[in-house]
Amino acid sequence: MDIKREGVARNKLIRRTIYLIFAVAAVAAAGWRINQLKPAAPTVERATQLIDTVKRGPMVIDVHGIGTLVPEDILWMQAEFDSQVNKIMTQSGDEVTPDSILVVLTNPQMEADANDYEWQAKAADANLADLKVKLQSQTFDEQSLVATTQGDLKQAQITKEIEEKLFQEHLDSELNEKLAVAKYEQASSRYLMEKQKLGLMQQSADAQIEAQKVQIEKLHATWMLKKKQVDDLTIRAGIKGRIQEMTLQVGQRVKPGDVLAKVAQPWKLMARLQIAETQTKDIILGQKASIDTRNGLVPGHVTRIDASIVNGTRTVDCKLDGPLPPGSVPDLSVDGTIETARLANVVYMERPVFGQPNSPATIFKLEFDGKNATRVPIKLGHASVNNIEILDGLKPGDQVIVSDMSSQDQNSRIRLN
Repeated sequence: MDIKREGVARNKLIRRTIYLIFAVAAVAAAGWRINQLKPAAPTVERATQLIDTVKRGPMVIDVHGIGTLVPEDILWMQAEFDSQVNKIMTQSGDEVTPDSILVVLTNPQMEADANDYEWQAKAADANLADLKVKLQSQTFDEQSLVATTQGDLKQAQITKEIEEKLFQEHLDSELNEKLAVAKYEQASSRYLMEKQKLGLMQQSADAQIEAQKVQIEKLHATWMLKKKQVDDLTIRAGIKGRIQEMTLQVGQRVKPGDVLAKVAQPWKLMARLQIAETQTKDIILGQKASIDTRNGLVPGHVTRIDASIVNGTRTVDCKLDGPLPPGSVPDLSVDGTIETARLANVVYMERPVFGQPNSPATIFKLEFDGKNATRVPIKLGHASVNNIEILDGLKPGDQVIVSDMSSQDQNSRIRLN
C-alpha cells in the first residue's frame, strides 16, 4: 500500500533555492575576483630595447656639435684699384710659395702716372744740380768781391798809417791825413758789408737747395708710391700654401675690394663647430675638445666663441692639439665634443632619448626577475652628450630601459620577452 509522504516537494524547493543562492554567490565572487586582477602587461621584445645599469662615480659634462675643418690662416687677395685681368698664373689647388705670382692685372693710367712722376723726379734732380752750379758761381763772385774789398781795406790801412806818420812828423798836411782816414773807414765798411752779403748769400743758397731737395723728395715719394701701385698689380701669394679659390677670367675687370684669390695652409686646420645655443652657456675659452674626423680622434681646445646666434646655433672654433689623420682636408665634415665640467661623485646613467637636464621624468625600471619592468618617477640633473645625472628615484645597480618607450606611455608595467 502506497504511503503518502508529506513535505517532499517543499524540501526539494528549499534545496534548489539554496543551490541557486550558492551558485549566484560563487559567480559574484568569481566576478569580483576577476575584476580585482590587474590587466595583463604588454610584451616588449627585449632584443629591441637598450638597457643600462645605474652607476655612481665621476661624470664628464660635455656638449656636442657638428662642423667642418677650416684653415687657421686664410689670405684673401683683394683688388686695390680698378684694373683688368691680364694673366692668370695659378689655378685652384696649386701649391704656392710667398713669391708665387697668382694674377697679373693692368691699369694703363696708373702706369702712365708712374712714368710721368719718374721723369718729373729726374728733372728735379737735374734742376737741383743746375741750381747748385749757379749758386756756387754766385758765391765765387761774391767771395772774389770780398777778397777785392779786403785788399782795398789793407791798402787804405797802409795809406792811413803813412799819412798819420807823415802828419805827426809835420811832413804832410792834416787834410791828406784826414782823407786817408776817410778812405780807410770807407774801405772797412765796404769790406764788412760784402762779407755780410757773402754770409747771407750762402744762407740763401742753402735754403734754395733745401727747398729743391724737399720738392725732389716729394716727387720721389710720389714716384715710389705710383711705382709700388703698379707693382701691386702683380698679385703674389704672400705665404706658403695652396690656392683655395680662383674664379677670375682673362680680360675681366675688377673693382677695389673684389676678391681675386684665396690662399690657405691646408696643414694648419682647426675645427669650426655649430653648437645649439642652449648648450653654449657653459663653454669658455681653453676648454678641452675632441674632434672626430671619422678617420681618428684629434684632441683640441676652444679658441673662439662667436657672439652671434644663427639659426639657433653658435659657432665655436677649436684649435687642434694633435696631428691630423690622413685624408684631413679643408671643409671635411667633423663631429666635436667639448668638455665643460667634471662631476666628482654622482649617480648617473646613459642618457635616455627623452631625458632633459634638470627636469622630472619617468622611466621603466627592471624588476628583480629581469623579465618585468615598472614605470617609476625620477628627477634628472646635469646632462652630457651620453650620460645624465640622477638626483632622485634610482640607485646604483638599478637596471633601466633608456630606449624610446613613448609607445608604452599608457602602460605602467611591461613584460620583456
